[in-house]
Amino acid sequence: MGNWKASIPIILALVIASAGSFSLYKWIQARTAPQETVQVQSDAVPVAVAAIDLPWGTKLNPEMIKKMPFLKESLPSGYASDINLLKDRVILTSLKMNDPIVEHELAPVSVTTGGVSAILGQGKRAIAVKGDKVIGISGFINPGNRIDVLVTLNDPATKKEKTKLVLDNIPVLATGTQILKNDKGEPAPVDVYTLEVTPEESEKLALAAAEGKLQFALRNVTDSETVLTSGMTISQVLASLKPATAKTRKQRTVVDPTVTVEVIKGNELSRQKMKY
Repeated sequence: MGNWKASIPIILALVIASAGSFSLYKWIQARTAPQETVQVQSDAVPVAVAAIDLPWGTKLNPEMIKKMPFLKESLPSGYASDINLLKDRVILTSLKMNDPIVEHELAPVSVTTGGVSAILGQGKRAIAVKGDKVIGISGFINPGNRIDVLVTLNDPATKKEKTKLVLDNIPVLATGTQILKNDKGEPAPVDVYTLEVTPEESEKLALAAAEGKLQFALRNVTDSETVLTSGMTISQVLASLKPATAKTRKQRTVVDPTVTVEVIKGNELSRQKMKY
């Protein structure tokens, strides 16, 4: 009987410790368990988005489009919910996967053919010029960039070779490679760049490409300033960072070693020079 009474405190301590451990376990589990995301379906609106990455000029078909729920407060302007209404529409800008397809980024319904002609601005023309990796800055010039065009040719006025910036802030529509015959008649890859220009700019570019050597200069995406230049000749280039060749010479002052002395004799005045 005495042994049983002695074990009561031990049993009570075990019960209390077990209850405390269980309570602590449940509290820690509640703190570390992932929170359930509550989705309010009533506030979500299905929006048509790109199912894959789409380049500009793409003619849409249902396989390229999917729907994603958007909250009413975050609906994009000009969104579409009916995928069938977007069939055969042409996109004017490149879209990444899950980007919403909105009306202001689509060509008019009357435009049913994709490609470059669908994205040309009003009154603009697309013109292609041949180039190489140097002209294209080793692949850094891509569709959507803006460039300046320089040409090197002989100036008929001075009969000297000159490099001049002739076009600025020109949009690049497309870049690619074509297989053309080289000087030996063998097939060789040639880089081709398609630019968006006005009719007058197309004349300048065609003449510059035919008579001289072109070079592109890539512009900052936020830089739209027009810079006027006078061009550069070989002699002007060679004069760049040229050191001064003529030294300034000190002029020596010649001092006359004589003085003039006036001599008065009565009414007569005479002058005599004397060395000192």
